Amino acid sequence: MEELSGLVERVTFHNEESGFCVLQVKAPLHKGLVPVTGHAPIVKPGEYLTAAGQWFNDKSYGRQFKAETVRLTPPSSVEGIERYLGSGMVKGIGPAYAKRMVDVFGERVLEVIEHSPAELLKVRGIGEGRMRIIAESWASQKVIKDIMLFLHTNGVSTSRATRIYKTYGDDAVTKVRTNPYGLAHDVRGIGFLSADQIAQNLGWGMDSRERIDAGIGHALWEATNDGHCGLQRKKLVEAACELLGVSEDLVSAGVDRELAEGRLVPEEDDRGRTVLYHPAMYATETGIAQNIARLVKAPRRMRAFDSRALYERIKGSLGMKLSEDQELALLSAGYAKFMVITGGPGCGKTSLENAILKMYAEAGAKMLLCAPTGRAAKRMSETTGRVASTIHRLLGFKPGGGATYNETNRLDCDLLVVDECSMVDVHLMHGLLKAVPDGASVLLVGDEDQLPSVGPGNVLGDIMASGAIRVCRLTKIFRQAAGSHIITGAHAINRGGEPEFSTKDRPGDFYFVERDEPEQVVAQVLDLVSTRLPARLGIDAKRDIQVISPMNKGVTGVRHLNERLQAILNPGDKPFVERFDTKYKVGDKVMQTENDVAKDVFNGDVGYIESIVEDEITIDFGGRSVVYDVSDLDQVQLAYAATVHKLQGSQAPAIVMAFTTQHYALLERKLLYTGVTRGQKMVVLVGQKKALKMAVENVNSVRRQTRLKAAIQAQFDVSEDI
Repeated sequence: MEELSGLVERVTFHNEESGFCVLQVKAPLHKGLVPVTGHAPIVKPGEYLTAAGQWFNDKSYGRQFKAETVRLTPPSSVEGIERYLGSGMVKGIGPAYAKRMVDVFGERVLEVIEHSPAELLKVRGIGEGRMRIIAESWASQKVIKDIMLFLHTNGVSTSRATRIYKTYGDDAVTKVRTNPYGLAHDVRGIGFLSADQIAQNLGWGMDSRERIDAGIGHALWEATNDGHCGLQRKKLVEAACELLGVSEDLVSAGVDRELAEGRLVPEEDDRGRTVLYHPAMYATETGIAQNIARLVKAPRRMRAFDSRALYERIKGSLGMKLSEDQELALLSAGYAKFMVITGGPGCGKTSLENAILKMYAEAGAKMLLCAPTGRAAKRMSETTGRVASTIHRLLGFKPGGGATYNETNRLDCDLLVVDECSMVDVHLMHGLLKAVPDGASVLLVGDEDQLPSVGPGNVLGDIMASGAIRVCRLTKIFRQAAGSHIITGAHAINRGGEPEFSTKDRPGDFYFVERDEPEQVVAQVLDLVSTRLPARLGIDAKRDIQVISPMNKGVTGVRHLNERLQAILNPGDKPFVERFDTKYKVGDKVMQTENDVAKDVFNGDVGYIESIVEDEITIDFGGRSVVYDVSDLDQVQLAYAATVHKLQGSQAPAIVMAFTTQHYALLERKLLYTGVTRGQKMVVLVGQKKALKMAVENVNSVRRQTRLKAAIQAQFDVSEDI
């Protein structure tokens, strides 16, 4: 990294929340003012800056210095001191008082404020009250600067140091010294590995109790990233040993300590093995089961109705004849308090859902419709003709945590319908069910054969497997759907057979283009997206075609495909910013990768970059503009290509899926099936027949370690043998 030093002449921009700032710095050996971007909790003109970072060229604003660390010290010259104090950083001092103070004390003025503030009474206009305000404000500023110096000295970047100060305040140094591992769960953006590095810099031992305990917690947390709610004790000890680089005896003793102190909860699984859970995760799965039982056992809110009579009344307005299975499910939905509808594409889930909604509407029911993502909710609205929202918006999630609707302030409805339920993890399902009022009915709709949720748990599968809840499985493919190669191909994949693809002689909507080499696969994907599919289908390449790859890395992975697709679909010189080796340009298609309640954007939402001004990026999400600081771009990724997991719950007119043996670790049936069912008008697989065969035959996806099935059975006294 390079260094830059100089006087801060102007603060162009400063975000007090994130600490991000744009400064104009007068630096020796540089003509004019140097634009500097970085992070600082407080910065004022007149301070002396020492920064470490890199130079880069911004096409709109020219050469700039991007600082990784920023250190600010008070000025030493009379002119600098006057400007510094006159900037408003110290309460009680404005430009007029700053001039008077410098006139009286000269270069000593900062020393006077810090060590002998009573001398300030010599300055015209400063009385006891103003003197105390100045002294207290100066002391507060000094604490912040001392904290930043401590954190910088121990290897913490300025942006992270700012977040630490915002979290801990004046106690930051004490808290970090006492237990640096607390940073991992207290401060956003700092995980165990970063906290461990800070601890090593502070001289903490590799075998300290705090490190062992934090490592065990981190290993268990990492398991939830793979979808597990808990971990077998043996596997947890192995994972923590590998992470910490210490003996099994030390980790095993740490696990015993965590169990004794109630920071881990043990439970035997169905094979008699001890599985360990975080107490919060244990309580979450238990809470789902308890709320299902509460809803099933409560008297119904609305007046009982004759579902057979209502069906006869609405039958003519449905626009189609229900199958025998659909009709039976419709009648069951009239009295079932908790019910699941599942089935593959073309089997009539949406038609049945609409019929149930019409029946409940005819009965005068209050209905709420929701789905886990914005795109899934939008599609639900389009297919039902009724208002649907994301689960987060329905519950009124708050930026600081918690939700408007919960167990003490429940929703007002007689029927709650949740679509794309295979995507819902345990945290979201628990939050939703505890907000459903006593006596309301719940209808879960989803495809059990799709990939499970990105978050922990196997909610839909566990509810269905419990044997306690009514489940309607739709298996018949309707005649109209049977004409789609996408639908028949998806069902063939799900049965473990090779799909029948469309061909030149037998045109359709599901093609396989065989290419052996990864670069050939990429070239074919680019040609399909930029030229062939837009011409054939009359669609927009950027908005209507979604490229899918099973994994992020590699030549045919998401990252490389996004880079190549960006060059073709969003060419030319446009304003841009770089973050984590990715260039974001005006016009780029991007995806939100985590929930941000404050911005009202959620994981999976897709938008387009509208503008980039300095280091502020504005993204259009379906007609709503959301402003991001450049430091927030870790929430966003390019979305010309995405993994199947990121696209759950969404569909696109055309899907192009790269499929090669490079992805062997992720080639499995559910992933292929889920990817294929994202397409509405056209799906094209590009790659190797061998990779396709591997995926179709592989049903050995990792079984998630959950306890929801058993927890539900316990609530209803259902045998494990059901």
